[in-house]
Amino acid sequence: MNHGVLLLDKPAGISSNIALQRVRRLYSWSKAGHTGTLDPLATGLLPICLGEATKFSHALLDADKSYDATIQLGFMSSTGDAEGVIQPGAKPDFTEARLQQVLASFVGPIEQIPPMHSALKKDGKPLYSYARAGETVVRLPRSIIINTLQYIDNKEGVLKISVSCSKGTYIRVLAEDIGKALGCGGYLLALRRTKIRDLRLKDAVGLDELGGMDETSRAARLLPVDRLVEVLPAVYLGPEASQRIVNGLPVSGTGTASGVVRLYASTGAFLGIGEGCSDGTLIPKRLVSNPPTSKITR
Repeated sequence: MNHGVLLLDKPAGISSNIALQRVRRLYSWSKAGHTGTLDPLATGLLPICLGEATKFSHALLDADKSYDATIQLGFMSSTGDAEGVIQPGAKPDFTEARLQQVLASFVGPIEQIPPMHSALKKDGKPLYSYARAGETVVRLPRSIIINTLQYIDNKEGVLKISVSCSKGTYIRVLAEDIGKALGCGGYLLALRRTKIRDLRLKDAVGLDELGGMDETSRAARLLPVDRLVEVLPAVYLGPEASQRIVNGLPVSGTGTASGVVRLYASTGAFLGIGEGCSDGTLIPKRLVSNPPTSKITR
């Protein structure tokens, strides 16, 4: 069985969990997870972690993400997207300069109120449970960052934009807020995730294509486990230090700077992640089980 990360191009119409289960069965893994939910409406990049990779999936949960979003202006939705009850707003009536001004106003640190139709929990219950019961609860604004917001197209009230943002950003809410700022209302018509950190949609594979592959071809689509933590500094350890780390023991005198690092044996085998302390001690934090001893080829 192969451990690793699959870059999946999730289709519209299924949940991220259903996509995960299909991938899990294709690879015959009981241990699998994804790195950030996409709504059934949304398509695009959904990294699936298999086996030991699940231990490091948190690295992408906190990463910046990029999307191509399509916003229907002049209407409003009960859920903020195309799956809700649609009601008319005002006729879109603004200049190109006004549109550019509004889009620019959302770039940088902003606050969002999480939508009722979301998995965010209130008193132990997801908000969508309240929404389905016809209840609305108070939600506090949350700080997020829109790194870039690029205009793509605007024809017949359908606005297309490209967004790069921090974790915790609701593109549905951004679509609604843009519609409000333009004075006409708006909701998210379509969404496609194109990037998570440095992982890109162009390198992803669809479910149908994956299902048509033989076992060898599917295995070749997996990225190595350490690809999830590639942004961390790398520390290579000798045989004795590697053995101590694998046994869950600290290592002294490594000269490692303070902070979280990825750990390798001198052979190139990925051991996991550790943390360098101010006194030069290196302690294990999360390790792979039975790390390979042969040189990792990339």
